[in-house]
Amino acid sequence: MAYELPPLPYDYAALEPFIDTETMKIHHGKHHQAYVNNLNAALANYPALAAKSVDDLVRDLAEVPEDIRAAVRNNGGGHSNHTAFWNLMGPVGSDGIGGAPSGAIADRISADFGDFEAFKKTFNETTAKQFGSGWGWLVLVSGKLKILTTANQDSPLTHGLYPILGNDVWEHAYYLKYQNRRPEYLAAWWSVVNWHEVNKRFAVAKS
Repeated sequence: MAYELPPLPYDYAALEPFIDTETMKIHHGKHHQAYVNNLNAALANYPALAAKSVDDLVRDLAEVPEDIRAAVRNNGGGHSNHTAFWNLMGPVGSDGIGGAPSGAIADRISADFGDFEAFKKTFNETTAKQFGSGWGWLVLVSGKLKILTTANQDSPLTHGLYPILGNDVWEHAYYLKYQNRRPEYLAAWWSVVNWHEVNKRFAVAKS
């Protein structure tokens, strides 16, 4: 079965003014769609691989034939990363969107980083330094939260890590509004983080 572009779980304008409507339309409808199309093309002759969930496909990248591995890594990673990314954000002003976290993830952030503001500062600084295109992630390693970055569309799943939180720092994610001001985008992004989803993913990471 072919992979499909998941519908955005909110309106394209729902993240205004922090992420603009036009960026969301292009990012979801053009960039993510292209990853899906390219992934389906790469797996056209591999029905057993195409039957896997995209997360399992990326997790088991070593099992992908070498001749299509780069295409699957790039486009499967793009599909997996973006599918998580849309759900990790939510409509401005809704319950649990933006602001400080609550629940289990809030307790773990305080334990591992001191407080939320210290965590945000470290996440933003680390992610801002990612050279070129890539992602900033929050993962769980040996029971402790860790911030890391990956290049291009590489996924923590490939390295045996489950992404709890992730932010896209490819220029197509922010350039229309923020141009080359990546730190400004990173600072604004916290206003649309969906802490309900982060807590769900944290529970998965711990399981």
